[in-house]
Amino acid sequence: MDSPVAVVTGAASGIGEACARALAAAGHQVVLADRRVEDAQRVAVDIGGRAIAVDVAEEASVAAAAQAVMDAFGRVDILVNSAGVLQRTLPPGQLTMKEWDFVVRVDLRGTYLCCAEFGQRMAAGGGGAIVNIASVAGMRSGPLHAYGPAKAGVISLSECLAAEWGPSGVRVNTVSPGFTATPALSKGLDTHTLEEEHLKAATVLNRLVRADEIAAAVVFLASPAASAITGINLPVDCGYLVATPWASYGGLRRS
Repeated sequence: MDSPVAVVTGAASGIGEACARALAAAGHQVVLADRRVEDAQRVAVDIGGRAIAVDVAEEASVAAAAQAVMDAFGRVDILVNSAGVLQRTLPPGQLTMKEWDFVVRVDLRGTYLCCAEFGQRMAAGGGGAIVNIASVAGMRSGPLHAYGPAKAGVISLSECLAAEWGPSGVRVNTVSPGFTATPALSKGLDTHTLEEEHLKAATVLNRLVRADEIAAAVVFLASPAASAITGINLPVDCGYLVATPWASYGGLRRS
């Protein structure tokens, strides 16, 4: 049997690129889907994959990408939805509906469209694995009034689809990264929207997550080793979620 076919959205950089590289290293045939197809092609050449253009927020673009994968490979075994955008930490009075709509359109609508197009093909083929990238921002309060709710929606969506397609052999899980060292995060650090020392101090491990650590969790959930796991949300956050409540007691006890 040929190697499994894995599609990774947002694969041109950051977490998506790390997932594409990890899946290729694990022996998968990898399709790197991204709006920035030239950047995706650069990664594809490096890992022996194939790059295709897709705008995850556009229904016709996602449908065309799914059909292109089926035409090329005849099946799809794994989908990793990593395409997404961040938002500025603005109060509601300054966060325009244009920006709010853009974030939700890409992060939630885009994830749904990709799940719908690829997942129905997996279900028709008798099985597959979907891993959606959400965020710890979708699990806790923060000044991200579009991004946080969108990522919470991704977590809920994954649970719904896990139940929908489980009888057809399709598993759907979520990985929720904490603050991860990516080009997107670097922009926030460069503009001082975020401060690296504050981000590190908010975790029990006192560091940022690496993109390859997110990818390792994704590869596991997509693999036969996780064959009985579906509908779960796995935080990979260097202990951010367990660190934050300690602020009420004066903070973590650092050695």
